[in-house]
Amino acid sequence: MSVIYLDNNATTKVDPEVIDLMLPYLRDYYGNPSSMHTFGGQLGKAVKIARQQLAALIGADESEIVYTSCGTEGDNAAIRAALLAQPEKRHIITTQVEHPAVLNVCKQLETQGYNVTYLSVNSQGQLDLNELEASLTGNTALVTIMYANNETGTIFPIEQIGLRVKEYGALFHVDAVQAVGKIPMNMKNSTIDMLTLSGHKIHAPKGIGALYVRRGVRFRPLLLGGHQERGRRAGTENVPSIIALGRAAELELLHLEEATTRERKLRDRLEQTLLAKIPDCEVNGDPTQRLPNTTNIGFKYIEGEAILLSLNKYGICASSGSACTSGSLEPSHVLRAMGLPYTTLHGSIRFSLSRYTTEAEIDRVIEVMPDIVARLRAMSPFKNDDAGWLQSQEQALAHS
Repeated sequence: MSVIYLDNNATTKVDPEVIDLMLPYLRDYYGNPSSMHTFGGQLGKAVKIARQQLAALIGADESEIVYTSCGTEGDNAAIRAALLAQPEKRHIITTQVEHPAVLNVCKQLETQGYNVTYLSVNSQGQLDLNELEASLTGNTALVTIMYANNETGTIFPIEQIGLRVKEYGALFHVDAVQAVGKIPMNMKNSTIDMLTLSGHKIHAPKGIGALYVRRGVRFRPLLLGGHQERGRRAGTENVPSIIALGRAAELELLHLEEATTRERKLRDRLEQTLLAKIPDCEVNGDPTQRLPNTTNIGFKYIEGEAILLSLNKYGICASSGSACTSGSLEPSHVLRAMGLPYTTLHGSIRFSLSRYTTEAEIDRVIEVMPDIVARLRAMSPFKNDDAGWLQSQEQALAHS
């Protein structure tokens, strides 16, 4: 049974061209780029080319790119660097729907005496810029807000946010892990001071990412040691993965317009057909300001995990809008922040496409989803019973 992979916001297939370019640096060119001898030193040129390729994808200068191991490291490094650069300021602004790589750092910083404002979102997952404006003060060191939400695909008005942040002299960090490669970017004309990206979201391997740091921004490294990355991130460079990320970025830029247009058409077809064929379901998130590859659909009166298990039997990979763990029915913090009803929260599924997604794969999902939902609803004692469903979920939460 072939796999239909529609979980690309979780990770992506590594592009075959990326693998081919990466392999010689695992097999043949294995030297340390910091070495004095030619065998190792020659790798520095390859790393420089990769840095230029990545910088081009986001419209930055190569000197503004700092390689990291992943998006989580990039977020942690940016947040802590911003605070170390402004020790007199003790206020941070973020949102209720950030990735845990941001939220958990902010929660820890609260225990260290920092004041954190968590901006709310509306039912479409959008921010109220007036709330942001009211939260900014001269004591605000950092505003850290994602470019696009990983669960719903909702895109925030980043440049409008940045303009307000600059008025108060705060630094502006953007987690763009989900947005890079899907939205055109030009850091030269941006208000962003630091931006996080991750290789495995753009068809590069896992274990490599980068942090854009605008020239002139004071930056204290998270990792201390050697002189690598101009002293901004110690540790021997992961050369094969850096080479891979550079080529992946080059391919993303090359295919950006074509791929996003195609993915949007396939996404819309999947979404609109499911909404027409299946009653009692709705799209979660902003219907227009959204990543072109992402749809999050809430199917009432059934559990997202049950849908995923049913899809898995057909070889279809998606993800649940619920962050449930074993023994708990607590739904996703993103969907809860949006104020969605329990009838929708627990049955929300995210489908995320890539440039490898085919029409035939979308047709297959459209074919099997109505029967899956109908079968699961037939087993539910709460079909068309909002009050009964709500009561059952509240009881489950009370005993979890």
